[in-house]
Amino acid sequence: MVYGALDVGGTKIAGALVDASGRLVARAQRPTPARDTAEVLMDAVAEVVGELAAHPAWAGLSCLGIGSAGPVDTVAGTVSPVNIPAWRAFPLVERVRTHPAVPAGIRPVLVGDAVAMTAAEHWLGAARGAANALCMVVSTGVGGGLVLGGAVHPGTTGNAGHIGHITVDQNGPLCPCGARGCVERFASGTAIAAHALESGWTPPPGAPATAREVETAARAGDPRALAAFDRAARALAAAVAATAALVELDLVVIGGGVAQSGDILLAPLRRHLASYAVLDFTRNVRVLPAALALDAGLIGAAAIAAETGEHPVAPLRHRRA
Repeated sequence: MVYGALDVGGTKIAGALVDASGRLVARAQRPTPARDTAEVLMDAVAEVVGELAAHPAWAGLSCLGIGSAGPVDTVAGTVSPVNIPAWRAFPLVERVRTHPAVPAGIRPVLVGDAVAMTAAEHWLGAARGAANALCMVVSTGVGGGLVLGGAVHPGTTGNAGHIGHITVDQNGPLCPCGARGCVERFASGTAIAAHALESGWTPPPGAPATAREVETAARAGDPRALAAFDRAARALAAAVAATAALVELDLVVIGGGVAQSGDILLAPLRRHLASYAVLDFTRNVRVLPAALALDAGLIGAAAIAAETGEHPVAPLRHRRA
């Protein structure tokens, strides 16, 4: 018996078969054609499903979870990712359900990608057993999920904890979501690279202008690159402090591609958090890197699907450590 999982983001579309212990049995991935048509995007998803279906373990598939960049609507089974313009109220659950390789009777379970990451980190990772935690994905976009009272809290539509669209600057830049000054406009990988470029940083000859290249420059001491990460960290710290004031947190877990930069991002985040989180009950919230790296979304999507179906693995109703 295995659990299937898809993780749809602005950069990649990944899929996996996951066993009951959280181990990946098989994995497939395609780049996200984020600026292409809805059907081209769906073709990439279908290719990932098809590759997984070719694995012998697919015969034991018991459920299928989908983690997608948001907003999502888990009731309707649709997705409207901010960073994927062609998908607005796109019926992703139905399109995956009707893929020729998906067995009859399996209805995919949809959840926001950051909520999936949260489920994984609460089950097996840095937030294991936590009573109250915020888990964040800092990547092409910025998302988040909450653990409240020892259980993952997805909210009515699956979007609870979507911290990337908290406003941290009322006069800030316009976000694709329609609001101004969202965390995502300061702290996503795209925003970090854009700010570094605006400050005069340039990537090495032949290299793309990405957050990864900015990180490399920051490690070499480039002040413009360091400033871009500091700006991102400040926005994240403001949002984390606001969340801590609202729900009280034991810890914060930071994952996603940009978070792989480690202390280039986390050190200034912790420093700024100390100046924003000043109320007694918000101080000294631990900030930890995600333990499951870039597979967390897949593991969490599989876990949520299993918990929703007939073969629970109990990641969402943790006993406290």
